[in-house]
Amino acid sequence: MGCALSGAGGEAGVLEPGEGSGPAEVPGLSGRQKQLLRASWDVLQQDIARVGVIMFIRLFETHPECKDVFFLFSDIDDLQQLKMSKELQSHGLRVMSFIEKSVARLDQEDKLEQLAFHLGCSHCRYNAPPKYYPYIGAQFIAVVKPILKEQWTAEVEDAWECLFNYLTSTMKRGYQEAEQRNKVHQAGYSARKTAAASTNRNVI
Repeated sequence: MGCALSGAGGEAGVLEPGEGSGPAEVPGLSGRQKQLLRASWDVLQQDIARVGVIMFIRLFETHPECKDVFFLFSDIDDLQQLKMSKELQSHGLRVMSFIEKSVARLDQEDKLEQLAFHLGCSHCRYNAPPKYYPYIGAQFIAVVKPILKEQWTAEVEDAWECLFNYLTSTMKRGYQEAEQRNKVHQAGYSARKTAAASTNRNVI
């Protein structure tokens, strides 16, 4: 199986893709792969709420440390209770919505990159580091395999893996550039604060 997708591994000025570290590689999904993604998503979107919840429950089962990132339900240890959490259900739907928008933008590569890049920037504000991003794609694939049944093939799996590889690498770049921008802003603020304090001392 061949994967044609690969990626380069703010209020005070919105970051755009390519600012700072250069653009990610343009997605190279074939027409056949895009067709497979759309066809499988047509089936999955009929029950996206359940898929989102199961995906995160599996994530917390296999990588319990990830739950600490989600402060809204980080204190719920019982996974059965967590399944009923409205916060978890809402977050699962948001992730499914992101996947849906990504599939809808497969032929609009600039918009697809912007979507993933800006999501990475927002994750910087939430302090959700990139090391967790690849887990989502892996859990998504594990959950949807039994749902698609005979429609799930090695070719379909390869297409989803390629898409998630690109999305996570672009999100990572967005996170890193937002993080760097924050450091620059913080350094500038500290410098101005120090200068102001020095001026006040001189006046006194």
